[in-house]
Amino acid sequence: MTSAPSWYRSLGPAGGAPLRWLAGWGRIVWLGAVLLVLALSPSSYGRPRMRAALARHLYLDTAPILLGFTLLCALLTLVITRIVVVTAASYGLSQYALEMVIRVLVLELIPLTAALFVALRCTIPNGAALADMRRSGHFTELQGRGLHPLAVEVLPRMLAGLFSVVTLAALSCAVAIVLAYLAVYGPTPAGLPAYTRVFGRIFNPSVSLIFVLKTLFFSLAVSIIPLASALHDGDAGGSRESAALQGLVRMFAVLLLLEAVSLMGNYI
Repeated sequence: MTSAPSWYRSLGPAGGAPLRWLAGWGRIVWLGAVLLVLALSPSSYGRPRMRAALARHLYLDTAPILLGFTLLCALLTLVITRIVVVTAASYGLSQYALEMVIRVLVLELIPLTAALFVALRCTIPNGAALADMRRSGHFTELQGRGLHPLAVEVLPRMLAGLFSVVTLAALSCAVAIVLAYLAVYGPTPAGLPAYTRVFGRIFNPSVSLIFVLKTLFFSLAVSIIPLASALHDGDAGGSRESAALQGLVRMFAVLLLLEAVSLMGNYI
């Protein structure tokens, strides 16, 4: 390896930190763009090995956590709905209770919770595993056999993480909508007209678009950043735990930024 330029060495560890930070994000953005291009290219799905790996990761990253996360969201919905309804009734604001529950749960909490759940359960461990594969020479072995490591090992994990976030968020939102209705009106269709009016007033075209885009960008963030960060930190010689921590910090910062932007779009 060539030595660093003299001007870079003169900066010292503290002075070079911003440059390393920018270089790290540049690598992540570049690798994310490459993965998106591969995901949108039909030729990426032509190899049987890639299709088998994709099917395996789609199942492993979604099926084992789907029931548990849905039950967790159902319990959270019942608890929050009960607290909000009782509190609103005590202040004479019962007409706003259901709208608040839907806004807090469906619009904000469930997509963010699904993204974090998938990141901690799937994509961050997958990123650490990829870093170990690269250190052990598995990527070099794949290249020697004429296989591209990004297409065979990285892309299936990225697509599985994206699919898992969208699936968990969609299913949990549907369960939360049904349970919120049952918690307020009970098992009767008498409240359907009022409930649909509240739901339609909340999910106007702009809010619906922001909700879909936020969920999509959440899924992209938790699917790409941990994998790209782990591969980058693996190049830098960091440990498996360090790669996972770096991916978590970067991903969390992006999720906070996306959440802030969506809040501004919904309420400003």
